[in-house]
Amino acid sequence: MLLRARIVLPITAPPVEDGAVLISGDRVLAVGRFADLHAQVAVPVTDLGEVVVLPGLVNAHCHLDYTHLAGRLVPPRTFPDWIKAILAAKAEWDLAAFSASWRAGAQSLLETGTTTVANIEAMPPLLAECRAATPLRVYSFLEMTGIRSGRSPDSILEEAIHTARTLTLGHGGVGLSPHAPYSTTPELMRKAAEAARRKGWRTTTHVGESAAEFDMFMYRRGSMFDWLESQRPMEDCGFGSPVQHLERCGILGSNHLAVHANYLWRGDAERLAASGSQVVHCPSSHAYFGHRCFPFDELTAVGVNIALGTDSLASTRPTRSHPPVLSLLEELRQLQATNSMMSPQRALELATAHGARALGLAGQAGELREGSWADVIAIPHSGSIEAAPEAVVHHSGRVTASMIAGGWAIPPKE
Repeated sequence: MLLRARIVLPITAPPVEDGAVLISGDRVLAVGRFADLHAQVAVPVTDLGEVVVLPGLVNAHCHLDYTHLAGRLVPPRTFPDWIKAILAAKAEWDLAAFSASWRAGAQSLLETGTTTVANIEAMPPLLAECRAATPLRVYSFLEMTGIRSGRSPDSILEEAIHTARTLTLGHGGVGLSPHAPYSTTPELMRKAAEAARRKGWRTTTHVGESAAEFDMFMYRRGSMFDWLESQRPMEDCGFGSPVQHLERCGILGSNHLAVHANYLWRGDAERLAASGSQVVHCPSSHAYFGHRCFPFDELTAVGVNIALGTDSLASTRPTRSHPPVLSLLEELRQLQATNSMMSPQRALELATAHGARALGLAGQAGELREGSWADVIAIPHSGSIEAAPEAVVHHSGRVTASMIAGGWAIPPKE
């Protein structure tokens, strides 16, 4: 088929006015001017009208099963207070509640333009049925902790690998998520890193998310250290930053997504860059906790790839006029609100091509080009070609259409 649009925004190539995307099966064959492509091939044309067509958004970090926690958690005094609150809220739910929350989050992402999501999976029994319920490309990172349970690293890792083997992956994939330095033993971190590399999987870890975590590992002090001192051995604290801790555990690497990375020490950006690790920034979550400025310039200066994630609605502040929505477009608006010098085009690259690169999908997702996946979204726009990126970033509500793997996930209206 040939998709026609007022403007096609390929992301990694210049925008095209009165553009078109030629699709065969689940792949893009060509991107160009409608008149040129239409003259070359005799295929059915779907004219999407006054819209911008662009690749589907890539959400590089999410917790879908926390969607229905939106507005339930009062902004905390300290980061450990929030952890305690979310643990208490989760304890009230049964599997059906988690399933409904996961599915609601997936539907919200779909309707707001995401086509690929890297999700942290804390409820393995629900995973197969939840993945089957959405057309999204879901990359499921199986969460592992071990501090509170007291289970051995081997048994935790074996369970995660067994869960991964039982999944029908469809359009997505799997990976491992040792949760965070403070909630995961160094031994589990090392073994997860080794297993993921053997299997060609990616890993993801929350790291340097809060000042409390930074103080715990750097200085053996602070609210997180005081809270966890009676719950975990503290022999791994006092030897440097959380990023240095990950480096010692051997988990940094080109297959690793370091989520948040808000609090860095001298040389941490260089460590991440040298290892090839990816960083995922979650703007709304960052604002909710009132973290210090995200080290965007420091990371980009040394060549770290930065992608965007929604995190979860458990770390959002709802208002009467603006209820929280799980949306990567919301994250783009939050990003621009705190980075006024960042162009809309640059912001979109973080939510598309950079996210694809973080997940090992460069050239397949997050851009429209010959050979890329036919993951396409359409957003209303009747203005100029120069204003198209800004129109996308500031669009609110449901997208006009969404296609995943060449099939309509949200069909265009007749």
